Amino acid sequence: MIRHLITAIFAAIAITTATAQSEPTYKREIGVGVGMTNYIGDFNGSLTKGMQPQASLIYRRVFTPYTALKFDLAYAQINGESSNAESYYPAYDSQKYAFKHNLFDLNVAYEYNFWPYGTGNDYRGAVRLTPYILIGLGATLATGGEKNAFTANLPIGLGLKYKIAQRVNLGIEWAFHATLSDKLDGIEDPYGIPSTGIFKNTDCYSTLRATITYSFSANCPACNKDR
Repeated sequence: MIRHLITAIFAAIAITTATAQSEPTYKREIGVGVGMTNYIGDFNGSLTKGMQPQASLIYRRVFTPYTALKFDLAYAQINGESSNAESYYPAYDSQKYAFKHNLFDLNVAYEYNFWPYGTGNDYRGAVRLTPYILIGLGATLATGGEKNAFTANLPIGLGLKYKIAQRVNLGIEWAFHATLSDKLDGIEDPYGIPSTGIFKNTDCYSTLRATITYSFSANCPACNKDR
């Protein structure tokens, strides 16, 4: 009797394990994002004022249900004017300054999911919806002014992922990009006083976007012959 009970328990465990891992996990994702970008600098101190459309291409390398590395190429426009500045700049009292520049951003970011991400049939305990945080390193190019501005940027942000289907992922993400340049708006040091410090008095920008990605490259090739 006991032997039959133990056999039944192990059989149930085996069936549960097979069911929980009946779908393959995927190592890569590719997709797009659309949203808004906002310049933050000498001529705009608001996180929401002057937001401009943004579009991006996304490639994600998934390591575990908790971690991934995301490569991002984005294009947006940034704008601002001296009348929106929170500080008073004597040089632009009588002659207003306004700009509208193109912004290109290439970055790589490490993502950490708060909960294991998946359908639940690919990884035991995985959930379809999870918040995540990100931090990375990138390069920014601003064009359209008298001189182009090229600088490094540090993206820090958070987001929410939802696996709508086995291979389809939806997301919403906000990130703040701190840069090493005060020239994204075309003006360096409006007061004419040089600043010291790696991020002191530099221009920044934030992004808010929705994303959709497609998962491919199964971890177990034999598990997914139709890819």
